[in-house]
Amino acid sequence: MKLSFHRSAILSLLIAALPVVHAQDAATVVAAARAQVGVTVQYDPSYARIAYPGGDVPADRGVCADVIVRAFRADGIDLQKLVHADMAAHFAAYPRAWGLRGPDANIDHRRVPNLETFFHRRGDALPITSVAQDYQPGDIVSWRLPNGLAHIGLVSDRRAPDGSGRPFVIHNIGTGAQEEDVLFAWKIVGHFRWRFAASTTQ
Repeated sequence: MKLSFHRSAILSLLIAALPVVHAQDAATVVAAARAQVGVTVQYDPSYARIAYPGGDVPADRGVCADVIVRAFRADGIDLQKLVHADMAAHFAAYPRAWGLRGPDANIDHRRVPNLETFFHRRGDALPITSVAQDYQPGDIVSWRLPNGLAHIGLVSDRRAPDGSGRPFVIHNIGTGAQEEDVLFAWKIVGHFRWRFAASTTQ
């Protein structure tokens, strides 16, 4: 009996010592995405020259990818820098939809297909399901809209009040950053979960 308890206590200690992969940092990112609601009030896909690294367009405007980029920067993760570095080293692995001959740090991280490719290459992809509970706060979801356009958003820690467990999503689809019940509104083509604990040294 004592031996069994001893082993159980050791197991509990080992589990407690494991790094938290999807807790505090995910909460930081979700809060940073939510903070964009009411601040980013325009959808503006215009090309703009921005600083590198840490560059951004004015906070009152942006595209759906900017919601993700800005939220992750609140946790010290600069997707502009990370995507640019990976594209510079592995440009052929990325979509050629824009006719570019090399990476462009002004815009690459603001394009959904590039973010999808980057997350896939990092090993962040998860199965795409219709089960609401499979989508956790801080997860990234990408869709293809009925018109074929790519869209991306961040899973919230708030869930629909109908008891379904369906999480809201923070995104910008045309009227600025919004937190809405749209997870299953369009065809999901990507489900990603950043390994936050491992990313803090990047």
